[in-house]
Amino acid sequence: MNPASRHLSFTVLPRRSFLQAAGLAFFSPAWAFASPADRPAANSAAATSDRPAAGFPTQPAELAREIVRVSHFDLKRVQQLVEAQPSLARAAWDWGFGDWESALGAASHMGNRPIAEYLIGKGARPSLFSSAMLGHLDVVKAFVSSQPGVQRIRGPHSISLLAHAHAGGDAARPVFEFLQSLGDAGAESQIPLTQPDLDRILGDFPFGPGENDRIEVTVDKEIVTWTRHGTMGRPLFHLGDRVFYPWGAAAVRIRFNEEGAETRMTVNDPDVVLTALRRK
Repeated sequence: MNPASRHLSFTVLPRRSFLQAAGLAFFSPAWAFASPADRPAANSAAATSDRPAAGFPTQPAELAREIVRVSHFDLKRVQQLVEAQPSLARAAWDWGFGDWESALGAASHMGNRPIAEYLIGKGARPSLFSSAMLGHLDVVKAFVSSQPGVQRIRGPHSISLLAHAHAGGDAARPVFEFLQSLGDAGAESQIPLTQPDLDRILGDFPFGPGENDRIEVTVDKEIVTWTRHGTMGRPLFHLGDRVFYPWGAAAVRIRFNEEGAETRMTVNDPDVVLTALRRK
């Protein structure tokens, strides 16, 4: 059944489906899928010139993005990058609207224990979320005891602490059962989105003359996605009345209001940063 033809409700996306739904594969540069021999080395800027890169001593943003991306699933590439540039074990990347994710955070919500343990061994900073996935019950209990309510904090892409423990499998089952007993460590429920609501928000929203100055709002498999042309799409969480926040950015508000026969989209982060009318 076409998701756009029925009453929609939303759930947390299973971790195996997240990369596809969030569009990470399409956002990455083409060489990210090439064989290691065809990819640029982690220190390629230094290898091609005696002069440091323009951003020196800041490390190249593309390396931070790649280490976070491949830390979801590719241990071999993670090892190549970190062996060439050890500090990348601690790298983080903003996927949009301040949805910061570290390399270790990526491995943690995917339940990728080998990558998580490798990164920690290379200096990545363990967190509550990595501890939950790895099954470190005493650590998680200590966090909850010392900071009541910490179990409600969301990880990258708004993924719950309980989901991180679930991703850890049998080794993390005691952590999962402990968090489940707290009653509020899991995902929040979205407000169902009706067909009339959906009809008002889907489409193209230009906001300037440039090729990339437009936002496309789409739905696929009950996931509403907000995408600036040329960038990675951001799945949206519906709060009701056609007001959303992007996954991983709960303070941002994206609103769709009727103006006669038109629909106006407004983005607040926290002030108004963008408005656009839907193209007919």
